[in-house]
Amino acid sequence: MRHFGHLAEDVRDRLFLEQPRPFSARSEPSVLATALGGTLYSPATRPALAADIRKLAGRGVVSMVLCLEDAIADHEVDAGERNLVEQLTDLVKDFTDCARSHPLLFIRVRAAAQILDLAERLGPAVELLSGFVLPKFTPANGAEYLAALAAAEAATGRRLFAMPVLESPELAHLETRRDQLFGIAELLARHRERVLAVRLGVTDLCSAYGLRRSPDLTAYDVALVAGVIGDVVNVLGRADGTGYTVTGPVWEYFPVQERMFKPQLRRTPFAGASVPAATGSLRASGEEVRRRIIDHDLDGLIREVELDRANGLLGKTCIHPSHVPAVHALSVVTHEEYCDARDILRQEQDGGGVLRSAYTNKMNEARPHRAWAERVLLRAEVFGVAREDVSFAELLSACLCD
Repeated sequence: MRHFGHLAEDVRDRLFLEQPRPFSARSEPSVLATALGGTLYSPATRPALAADIRKLAGRGVVSMVLCLEDAIADHEVDAGERNLVEQLTDLVKDFTDCARSHPLLFIRVRAAAQILDLAERLGPAVELLSGFVLPKFTPANGAEYLAALAAAEAATGRRLFAMPVLESPELAHLETRRDQLFGIAELLARHRERVLAVRLGVTDLCSAYGLRRSPDLTAYDVALVAGVIGDVVNVLGRADGTGYTVTGPVWEYFPVQERMFKPQLRRTPFAGASVPAATGSLRASGEEVRRRIIDHDLDGLIREVELDRANGLLGKTCIHPSHVPAVHALSVVTHEEYCDARDILRQEQDGGGVLRSAYTNKMNEARPHRAWAERVLLRAEVFGVAREDVSFAELLSACLCD
């Protein structure tokens, strides 16, 4: 699979200087963690789950979480487990011994005991599984989760990753946050080879205080949440080899037929944009893209993804398919970023120092910016590099027109 692989080849040629490279569930963990992108959550009880996965894979979704936890009611758990086994057993027929790719699939469990049980019940369909999402992860319950994952790996002979979700009240509360974070860091360090990414459960963190952000506010506008995110990145997102990919929180709002108030596009990635349609030579105006994006209720999501990146987060939890294209379009490396990253690493190899950027608008300091540059080039490998005259608006428009 690869990002934007669902677009026609001529469209990709027009958009990308360096196209996204293919990857698979067997790729290196650093590649997979970067490639997660917009991870779409779906209730495990959906009767057409296998069909949904097929359809979404054809629309550019590359990672999904099949949820047995908060997405379903307590009395639906047994039915959800049965449905999950049945649907993945049906789905595996599409991908066994053939070249077709499927999204990275993860199961979000409620309890550690479900991990080994489901892995064994899936039988051959476990080959579709990339791992498990571990909710409300704390130092107290984390060891049991990770031991169950190790047992499932041993039983199935398949590499299975963990994605712990940090969302407990103890993390939200100031007096217990430090012990929680350092306890989690110590536990995860003992299982580093199994930890693909750390996810943030901002909805649960807000619930500890009866908070909910409006569609006009990002997670970073909620002081309590912003503080937790900063502390999580501080401890678990370090660029010194001890950190992990930390993914962005869920955006809770999605399109409806009518809205009383439309969000205002406060940023200007659309100014003067001319946007190629998915096929042919038809070009839409920047205003047309603005209208499409407003219609898709993506303004707040776009601003939050930009803030995620600025605060050290990569990828995002998504609860609606319309969110995924925006997350992926914003993950593409711009031509300017690419030039800066290459120049920084070249200068660092030559002994360090400072140089003016190729765009002559900033200082690039080789050693302090090295970790940033390495991350940019890894993102470029997975999401590609846009051509110099291609903006986010054009990338998103191509996906929306597809």
